Amino acid sequence: MQSSAKLRLRPIGFIVDDSHDNGSHLCGLPVLGDLQNLPAIIQSASPEQVIIATPEAAGGKIRRIFEICQGANLRVRIVPGKYQLLNDGFDIRQVRDVRVEDLLRNNPIETDGQDLKAMIAHKRVLVTGAGGSIGSELCRQIAQSEPAELALLGHGEHSIFTLASEFLNLRPNVPIVRLIADVRDANRIHKMFKDIRPQIVFHAAAHKHVPLMEENVEDAVTNNVFGTSNVVKAALANDVENFVLISSDKAVSPTSVMGATKRVAELIVSQAAPQNGGRYVSVRFGNVLGSRGSVLSIFREQIECGGPVTVTHPEMRRYFMTIEEAVHLVLQAMLLGKGGEIFVLDMGEPLKIADLARDVIEFSGLQIGRDIDIEFTGIRPGEKLFEEIFLQSDSYERTPDQKIFVSLNGSHHPPASLPEQEVTEGFDGRVKTLVAAARSSDRDLIFRYLKQLVPDYKVENGLAAPAA
Repeated sequence: MQSSAKLRLRPIGFIVDDSHDNGSHLCGLPVLGDLQNLPAIIQSASPEQVIIATPEAAGGKIRRIFEICQGANLRVRIVPGKYQLLNDGFDIRQVRDVRVEDLLRNNPIETDGQDLKAMIAHKRVLVTGAGGSIGSELCRQIAQSEPAELALLGHGEHSIFTLASEFLNLRPNVPIVRLIADVRDANRIHKMFKDIRPQIVFHAAAHKHVPLMEENVEDAVTNNVFGTSNVVKAALANDVENFVLISSDKAVSPTSVMGATKRVAELIVSQAAPQNGGRYVSVRFGNVLGSRGSVLSIFREQIECGGPVTVTHPEMRRYFMTIEEAVHLVLQAMLLGKGGEIFVLDMGEPLKIADLARDVIEFSGLQIGRDIDIEFTGIRPGEKLFEEIFLQSDSYERTPDQKIFVSLNGSHHPPASLPEQEVTEGFDGRVKTLVAAARSSDRDLIFRYLKQLVPDYKVENGLAAPAA
């Protein structure tokens, strides 16, 4: 700010966490006080805006600052999260307005990015689903570690074109390969792997919307199961060293087709792990704040249209992380993997969706009941009131990274009571039958084989059973 008059920003002082710095000076500016005295400092110093300059700040602290400043009609801005600043330094132009996502940040755990950089630097990396919310953020954080080549594989040309253009402007030193393909096209996927010969693969391509997949069961199976099988087989055939599947907490005791197919995808990766000695792992986490089609973006659209804001049930709860947090921990989990593990991210406490709706409404400067209403619409097919991150029978422990758990027995295919001819099919045979059933739109057979592959899948009458 001091070096650029064009910014039209004049700093007048600092506010710190601890009172022992009060009265000192930094960069020729006074330390005005600590956070406890923020209201009084605002009144005496008369600032026009406040910038939160601690990228590691947890959501609770940001919320307190924001609410105090909002009460004083002050604009509040913030530097990006620490995951966006890794290896990049800081530019004052990155400062932006506070978003609801910032209020929900989990308490950060410090990690050393050097090990991650050492693993990715000068390696050929491929990301499937690269145009999606998770896939594109994976690409951004991977690019910070200077890979030899970054291959962006996606089904939609616009998202891949946009992401590649972003790298051309911001990361011109990272060689980019743009790949338009469907992971269900086995021949195309195998040819791509043979041409590119990636050493690290992140598989983020998947159908993820629960109610939509209840209506489109066949596509959920062909994309999430057959697509994963194709990518894993191509990785094995081309000696991929590290393979990471992006999974979901909905794979635990699934009540939805989406969750059941993601559980089968986890098992496919775990079965592949011993075959070439590579680190083939799955990483499981919950809802991502701000991703395309997420509840947060739906609430914002509903508010823009004048409401109502719709919530399925007053007690509906979900685990949430920001995109940057989730992707950073996915990359850390890759470092921890030896092969076959299912890692589970510590997402803090689950949040009531109704409370999130209230936050978004109030954050928009509106009052519930006066300006806009919240309407409860009922649980949709395939949904649970509460998501789980482990089965009750799971054995798990924390890893050296305190924000990541590892399931000690979740990678094994559980035994099921099957007729003799189906026992002889084995895991691979049942997956093939499941995919064939999807291709022929035989829903009875689809649900039968999903239940065989995932015995804890709760399904009734061809539709997933909503859990109480």
